[in-house]
Amino acid sequence: MAAASQRSPTPRLQRRDSQGRPPQDGYGVYTYPNSFFRYEGEWRGGKTHGHGKLLFKDGSYYEGEFVDGEIMGEGCRLWVSSGNTYSGQFVLGEPQGHGTMKYKDGGRYEGEFSRGLREGHGCLVDQDGQVYQGSFHNNRRHGRGQMAFQNGDKYDGDWVRDQRQGHGVLWCADGSTYEGQWHSDVFSGLGSIVHCSGVGYRGMWINGHPVAQATRTVILGPEVMDVAHSSSFTLRVELQQDNGEVAETGGGMPRCPEDCRRVERGRAQFTDVCLGPPPPGYHPIPFLDSKHEKASSRPRGSLGPGRMTPTVRDPPAGSRPDGAAKAEPVTAAFPGEYVIIIRDVTNPPFLGRVLPTAFKHLRVSLKGMGQQPHIPGEDPQASN
Repeated sequence: MAAASQRSPTPRLQRRDSQGRPPQDGYGVYTYPNSFFRYEGEWRGGKTHGHGKLLFKDGSYYEGEFVDGEIMGEGCRLWVSSGNTYSGQFVLGEPQGHGTMKYKDGGRYEGEFSRGLREGHGCLVDQDGQVYQGSFHNNRRHGRGQMAFQNGDKYDGDWVRDQRQGHGVLWCADGSTYEGQWHSDVFSGLGSIVHCSGVGYRGMWINGHPVAQATRTVILGPEVMDVAHSSSFTLRVELQQDNGEVAETGGGMPRCPEDCRRVERGRAQFTDVCLGPPPPGYHPIPFLDSKHEKASSRPRGSLGPGRMTPTVRDPPAGSRPDGAAKAEPVTAAFPGEYVIIIRDVTNPPFLGRVLPTAFKHLRVSLKGMGQQPHIPGEDPQASN
């Protein structure tokens, strides 16, 4: 019995005919007359239609859907010149709709496109791993968006042409927070900041700096403060601008060390300040006026630096077991001239700036009229 011979059907492959015309229908390969393009894929009515791959002479290509001779629908595109690749929706040969663009430098964007540009909502991860999620216009961050920066900072707010502009909130990696107006990527306009040190400021900003920014620390009071020996006193301090007005920077360290004070609205106060004795190893330097020039030639006390006390005369023999005189303990600073120092100990410094140290001349006098300041090494009774 004879059997009929059958062959498996094979796809119909059409190539450009001898007249140089493209295939009409089915699957075919066609090299265009300018030799820059070469197409492999489906045809209908002499036009690319269906799934196919268009190769460019420089090595670039598109692979995906075609409709009536146009790149239209889902596909993938490689640009050799830039090294970027895109997969997603196309309209008339350009990325449009939703898609993913992978950049040669390692960045990646997934979201909406229009005419090949980022447009609408999307998520952009750059080559440094920084992530922006929000609105785009004309390929730039524009509108509302959130950004996570490489250094750990986070921003949520308005953008204009790839820069923070409008209203926004910045959470810094060090714990500082700014909320307010922005312009050209810096604080500008009305805004408030709570620094990681606890210092706060609310007011106007220009080019990233407070308008009412403190530039110096001033200790209020007369040029020379007079204080009675063993008495307490009060120090009032202001943070001032260049024009002398108070810079109402608020806040301060939530928990200040015992010897520090927190600045509130540009002011601080130290109350019940008492001067103690010099610390061990401290070398006081006497500054004498004409009334004490003779005293300068006298030998100084021999109790050592930091323990200088008025000379005590020896008691009568036998009044002490060892027969030696002992100095009485010192509980307060000696009468004389001193310098009070106030330093900015904000840590870390507010906006990276440490205010200059302030000084105040202090004069400690013995109680009562006509008493002279104590001269280190001199018996206070010797001058009476």
